[in-house]
Amino acid sequence: MSQLLKSVGIAIAVAASVVAVPTAQSQAPANAAAAPAVAPAPAVFKQAPLPYSFDALEPVIDKQTMELHWGRHHKAQYDALNAIAAQNPDVAKMTIEQLHANMSKFPAGVRNNAGGVWNHDFFWQVMAPADKRGSPSTALLQRIVADFGSVDAMKTQFNAGGATRFGSGWVWLIVKDKKLMVTSTPNQDNPLMDVVEVRGTPILGNDVWEHAYYLKYNNRRGEYLTNWWQVVNWNEANRRFDEAMK
Repeated sequence: MSQLLKSVGIAIAVAASVVAVPTAQSQAPANAAAAPAVAPAPAVFKQAPLPYSFDALEPVIDKQTMELHWGRHHKAQYDALNAIAAQNPDVAKMTIEQLHANMSKFPAGVRNNAGGVWNHDFFWQVMAPADKRGSPSTALLQRIVADFGSVDAMKTQFNAGGATRFGSGWVWLIVKDKKLMVTSTPNQDNPLMDVVEVRGTPILGNDVWEHAYYLKYNNRRGEYLTNWWQVVNWNEANRRFDEAMK
């Protein structure tokens, strides 16, 4: 019995001598601030505001389509390209135009999203409200007649290029070798890229992805293409034509 009591006494003494080692959390003051969150990388490519109100192209293009097209589809392409740029210094150091000229060096994610960024930036600019649209300049009109025969013939060829583009893509009026021509591209490709068959400088372009027209026109792409000419910003087309012809 005395041996047992002696053993118990030793155990109690040992236990009393043990000092708990505080954890880092227990040592921190009660009012200590939490570690700051890591800030996301700043956007290299920034989406510009739409140059007119969402309903400015009514009734040709409805307000809801414009809200979704600019606010979701286009924004998503900017977000995706910025995410790529945050991981790829070669993308981050280039402008959109430089990426296009060197697109063959980059993977499909860059091609799709950089193309979508540029195409939509261009698309918003070549459309305008009624008081901003203007008409073809004398120089542009003369070139259209020389290369197509008439404005109506050019529109017919342009509309056909958009109507026959299988699936999703774009149709373009471009300057190539100082002449005008119509071409179309799949997906988010455009004539500035070094990977497309026909390269040139776009002066007009129309989006034939379904999200550009389906809410209003459903599957009537041809009607959308025909009506689109009512909102063309000829002032912008004139400016781009003059630049391309220098």
